[in-house]
Amino acid sequence: MLNKVLLILLILVIPQVHAKEAEPTVADPVLEKRVMAVSEELRCLVCQNQNIADSHAELAIDLKNQVREKLKQGMSEREIVDYMVERYGDFVLYRPQVKSSTLLLWFGPVVLLLVAIGVLIVKLRQRRKAMEEAPKLSAADHARAESLLSGTDDKGAQS
Repeated sequence: MLNKVLLILLILVIPQVHAKEAEPTVADPVLEKRVMAVSEELRCLVCQNQNIADSHAELAIDLKNQVREKLKQGMSEREIVDYMVERYGDFVLYRPQVKSSTLLLWFGPVVLLLVAIGVLIVKLRQRRKAMEEAPKLSAADHARAESLLSGTDDKGAQS
């Protein structure tokens, strides 16, 4: 029994003896920070709802590697983004610029919301007007309805 306990303790202690401090995963943390900053500005062309910094798609990894290489070559962040836009179009931008070709993208939802609110207001006004113009019950019709509801209607009792 003692041998088994010692064996278990030995098995548990050996990995801790050989444990080392984690080595940095990148050689140049400053460069990697710049790569991530640029990557957050570019859309993953495969995922389309993620930037390439968050995506694990092969194309996103390739684009991140391209960004890294271009930064090593001395290109600025703006030059790299411009290069990617030139190569892949405005769609590669995670936050597209406001210009004539993207006006619908930026302001379309607001215009659609305003149109929907306008249609709702018009329909509610038409409905209120139709209710106001609906024929009113005469006093005789009102009395007849009351008698029907209370069950004292003479015609209903005969049939």
